[in-house]
Amino acid sequence: MVISGVPQVVLSNVSKRYGSSPPVLQQIDLSIAKGEFVSLIGPSGCGKSTLLKLISGLSSASSGSILVDGMTPVNARETISFIFQDATLLPWRTVTNNVGLGLELEHVSREIRKQKVESLLQLVGLTHVAHSYPRQLSGGMKMRVSVARALAIKPRLLLMDEPFGALDEMTRDRLNEELLRLREEQNWTAVFVTHSVAEAVFLSTRIVVLAPSPGRIAQQIAVDLPFPRTSVTRESPEFESLVTSVSRALRGVQSA
Repeated sequence: MVISGVPQVVLSNVSKRYGSSPPVLQQIDLSIAKGEFVSLIGPSGCGKSTLLKLISGLSSASSGSILVDGMTPVNARETISFIFQDATLLPWRTVTNNVGLGLELEHVSREIRKQKVESLLQLVGLTHVAHSYPRQLSGGMKMRVSVARALAIKPRLLLMDEPFGALDEMTRDRLNEELLRLREEQNWTAVFVTHSVAEAVFLSTRIVVLAPSPGRIAQQIAVDLPFPRTSVTRESPEFESLVTSVSRALRGVQSA
C-alpha cells in the first residue's frame, strides 16, 4: 500500500456544536494523506463519531473548513463509503442484493452489477452465502457483507465507526486482517473509530488521540509497523510497545 504525501482529507480549525450546547469538537486541525489508515481513539463523548460524520458530509461543521479530494464532503460524497457500528443490512434482500444496493442506486447495468458483486463476495469470502438473507448469517458474516457493500462503489475514502466492536476477539482479529488485505488490493484511504487500542495499533499508519470536553486532538502517534500485518505482528515486541504507548496516551486524556 503506497502512501503519498498528497493530502486527501484536510480539516482546518473545525468546531462543532449543537444549538447553544457546549462544543462537541473544538479547533480540529487534521490532514490525512492518500493511502493512510488513521484511527481515532478517545474516551466516550470526545466526538470521534461526530468527527467521522463531519468528514462524510452527514453533518456540517459549525465553523472551520473540511475538504475531501479538494471538495466539500457533500460534493465528494460519491467517492466516500461509510460503515456503521451495525451492519445495517436490509433484511428482505439477499447477500448479493445487499452488496449490490449502491450500484443499483447508481443505475449500473445488471450484468456489470452482477460481475462486481461476485468479485466482491469472492474477496470477502462469502460466495457460499450469496443467496442467503441477513438473518441466516453470523455477526462476522454480516459485517463482511457491509464491508463488501461499502467497497462496491470503489471509494477513495472509507469511513468506519466501530464496525467490529460487537464481535468476539477472534472474529475481530480475523476481520482486521481481512480489512488490511482489501485495502492493499483496492488502495483506499481509511478513517476508523475504535475503543480498542490493540485494534487501532494493528490497523493504522497513524493514531489520533482525542481528549474530551470539548473534543480536541491531544496527540498523534505514528504506527511504524511493516505491512502486511498478521497474527505474528500482534506477538512482536514493537506491537506491544506501541499498545503500551497509546494506552498511556489514552489514560492521560481520561485523567486530565
